[in-house]
Amino acid sequence: RLQRKHPADCTHMMKWLCAEGWFVFGFDYCGFGDSEGKRNRHRPLEQAQNTYDALNYTLLLIPISTAVQSALRKDLPYDLERDVASVSQVASGPFVLVVHPAVPARNVKELIVFAQWQPGKLSYGSPGVGSAHHLVGELFNSRANVKTVHVPFKGAADADLATASGQLQLSFTSPAGGLPFLERGRIRPLAVTSATRLSLLPSVPTLDESGLPGFDYSAWYGLSVPAGVPKDVIMQLNAAVKKIVHTPEMKEILNKQGFEPRTSTPEEFAALVRREIEQATKLIELAGMKAE
Repeated sequence: RLQRKHPADCTHMMKWLCAEGWFVFGFDYCGFGDSEGKRNRHRPLEQAQNTYDALNYTLLLIPISTAVQSALRKDLPYDLERDVASVSQVASGPFVLVVHPAVPARNVKELIVFAQWQPGKLSYGSPGVGSAHHLVGELFNSRANVKTVHVPFKGAADADLATASGQLQLSFTSPAGGLPFLERGRIRPLAVTSATRLSLLPSVPTLDESGLPGFDYSAWYGLSVPAGVPKDVIMQLNAAVKKIVHTPEMKEILNKQGFEPRTSTPEEFAALVRREIEQATKLIELAGMKAE
């Protein structure tokens, strides 16, 4: 049985859930390399060298931001496609496009008109240059033919607070990060960025429904191992991941954070990583992003 207490940060929460679930399904111990965070977001392989599970294989928790950074930075000490072998996707969840209540837009179409009327006057925040929040904002700019200005912060919580306080006009928040402000009416939800509505916010339409056909962008997490791990071990890990992620306890906790359990074959997750790097490369070039 999974305990209900868990860290608030999404990456640490996901890592904790996987480790807890791994124990439930018979592994004595499982260590995870963390590929996120200010100090180690660019060094997941090095970070993971001192972690191991009962089979003495490192498991890497790979968030979408790791794929984005692979597209943004040319000085990384690893190649995400060459040096890492995929195991399975774990979960997926959309961002929520929200605005400060002072913004005179009750839906996405009104926001687009308002932004087009004053290009460069509206700002959105993110946890930093090249974050998934940044890319979904630039994807929105491109698809909606608007120019909103990106403002980087030290973390997603800071960007959410800046929108709720009126320092920013809009943001693409995670459901869990934005929910406390939504419940108090400090931000207004306009749409979710996935192709389908979010069970946590069923009344909020998708961007596809709101006039941007085909818009589909979600954060995701997956598990990988360093290249060279035998295929039979990868398949054993893949089978265990599917059991863990689809337990009722895991599903309930993920849903409360705005995520859906989503597993895959190793090949499907590898293809997802490749597509994300390709899409990020195009958006980075379009927006003229520079690594910090």
